[in-house]
Amino acid sequence: MKQDEKPEKPKEKYFYFVDGDKFESENEFTTGAIIKSKLPDAKRGYALYLEGHSNDPDTLINDDTSISLEKEKGPKRFYTVPPASFGIK
Repeated sequence: MKQDEKPEKPKEKYFYFVDGDKFESENEFTTGAIIKSKLPDAKRGYALYLEGHSNDPDTLINDDTSISLEKEKGPKRFYTVPPASFGIK
């Protein structure tokens, strides 16, 4: 390294939670499909929701939905919901 060069900063990691489990990403932006790909096989077909803050409603995250992992009021928190099977006997 030359004297006038600054050392490279380590790349920032972005943290988020799904169903209480912590995950990390080196990318600020991700998609619902990428988040689901890190889940156990049994949960990959579930619906994914982003928890809203205070009075904000929770948001359904589709596979093609782009999400910023930048912290707002802490790391993003997601949860999964299994598909409904109402009326099936």
